[in-house]
Amino acid sequence: MPPNGAPDGPDGDIAALAKGGRTNFLGFLLRLAARIPFLFIAGRLYGAAELGRFASALVVVELVALLCSLGEKRGLAQRLAEGEGKTHPTNVVFDGILLATLFSSLAALFFWFVPAPLFPSGQYTWLDLLIVLAIPGYALTEIVLAAQAYKYDIATTVRARAVVEPWAISIMAGVFYFVPALQKSGLNLAYLVSIYAGLAVGLWSFLRSYGLPKGWRPRPRAMSRMTVRALPLATADAIEWGTRRVDIFILGLFAAPAAVGVYYVAQQVASLPQKLKTSFEPILGPVITKNLKTKNYAKIAQQVCQVGFWITAMQAGIALALGLPGEAVMGLVGPNFVGGTGALAFLLAAEVVAATAVVSEAALIYVARVRNLWISIATIAFQAVLTVGLILLVETMDYPEAFKAAAAAIALMIALGLASLVKAMLLGRILGHPVNNWRWAVVWAAAPAIVVGYGVTRLPEWAELLFGIPAILLAYGWVIWRKGFGPEDRVLFRRNGAPDAN
Repeated sequence: MPPNGAPDGPDGDIAALAKGGRTNFLGFLLRLAARIPFLFIAGRLYGAAELGRFASALVVVELVALLCSLGEKRGLAQRLAEGEGKTHPTNVVFDGILLATLFSSLAALFFWFVPAPLFPSGQYTWLDLLIVLAIPGYALTEIVLAAQAYKYDIATTVRARAVVEPWAISIMAGVFYFVPALQKSGLNLAYLVSIYAGLAVGLWSFLRSYGLPKGWRPRPRAMSRMTVRALPLATADAIEWGTRRVDIFILGLFAAPAAVGVYYVAQQVASLPQKLKTSFEPILGPVITKNLKTKNYAKIAQQVCQVGFWITAMQAGIALALGLPGEAVMGLVGPNFVGGTGALAFLLAAEVVAATAVVSEAALIYVARVRNLWISIATIAFQAVLTVGLILLVETMDYPEAFKAAAAAIALMIALGLASLVKAMLLGRILGHPVNNWRWAVVWAAAPAIVVGYGVTRLPEWAELLFGIPAILLAYGWVIWRKGFGPEDRVLFRRNGAPDAN
């Protein structure tokens, strides 16, 4: 029996992946609509320096929270599959919830008394310190959303991550700015509110679909084994996430807070297409674990390549649409942020080349967990060394601060590109089938989009954003649909999930 909501039939897996992709593409559009107000409010009202301090604290909070979730974002699907018919599923989830609550509460307590890693500049108030309370909320949200994904409920993730969280932080950042006593800590407090608003949405759906545990009680020995087993996956998750945050940490050591704030805005814009690939992860995990039980390795390779191409194709189009009119996009946040346009271009390119690594890792965490971990460790270590080296080169050549941000983005792009090659080769060797999601149709589709993009940069900034972005997407989309998408790809855009008859 497939989990609730899973399509049946020979094409059920691809249909399920397509359904999840469609749902999350809607989530991407909603997230885009909500992210712009936050960046506008943060940039125009709070300024680059305050945004940089907020970004530095955010890096530590989310990294620690991800570690405290013990890799349940992807590991929970395997535990639920193994426990089918043996243990009540709610009990399986509650094991993870208890451990995450324990570890995240201890972490929050530690950073309350040792806040230096959160605020390296030493500038903070007791209200800023309340951001440590986001650690348990973030960790628990990861678990309940993973539980819903196992039942093929991606809509809850969209509601929590794409609607409630981004709109909550945007609205509350604006509200707190106009409260004198809270203005200085407005960004941190708004983030805290958004995390618990998202958790409330996830818990509501979780309790409705799973219910309360039955006969559950803490089992110290079993939970200890679960913790040890989860460490490689949790570390890999943290490292994969850290590759997109270690650059902010390093910039904070070598550049002024204002430069960190500019880079953070560029990263937030670039992370929009990143959500397309991460949004496939919740549905890809259950599909892969189902085929692993039957050792259908050819099917897994097909699914990884299929989803990888979908992600690459969509990300490339969005990267072109946001990168070509990059000055207008960054200028929307504020005139002081235009200097981050170069960093934005390289960050967008990094997300495109990283697609193969992400979909390959979705399978590697089940078939080569430790080797995947070592590759991830090597990736982030290489990125850190390359980032420091390029930033020192910029300092030696006496370039402006904006070039430091671009150097960090270039290091990320190179590191993620190498990780994609290595992880795809490893997965292909294990499965006995090649893993390659690249198609030259992406290049042919990019050509007319670049021509259109060059033309729209001649327009006023407001016209670049209002008319230029849709025009670039239209030019790219028309070619990729005609030349790149076959019948098996177009199922992504069909509500019934049926492939073309032709």
